[in-house]
Amino acid sequence: MLPNKVKVGKEDGSLTLEYPDGACFTMSGEYLRVHSPSAEVKGHGPGQEVLQHGKQGIQVTGAAASGNYALTLTFSDGHNSGIFSWDYLRDLAQNHEQYWQHYLDKLTQSGKFRDANTQPVKLMDPRSPKN
Repeated sequence: MLPNKVKVGKEDGSLTLEYPDGACFTMSGEYLRVHSPSAEVKGHGPGQEVLQHGKQGIQVTGAAASGNYALTLTFSDGHNSGIFSWDYLRDLAQNHEQYWQHYLDKLTQSGKFRDANTQPVKLMDPRSPKN
């Protein structure tokens, strides 16, 4: 289903989609950026996905129709190669909580962070022998 209204939030860089069935979804720029369908994020095949990190605060800065089937989004970090089909956007919106938690879990498992300025610190026991 195609939205009847698409809005980029000027203040927060979010994307709001309103549908004829009354559904309305707002997604943050960070959420959309880390789920971009681009090759940079999805890779060129199964198992080639690249975990995006350090994208906290990224905003949607522009949206343009790509034919009648998709939307091309531009982000504040310069990323603009993902073509978000209407079906993919609706899926991202409807499954936001599940997809976001999965993303946060993957960050935790990999030792990476949403904040680009956060770096992991490895604590060492000064009593243990050095290798």
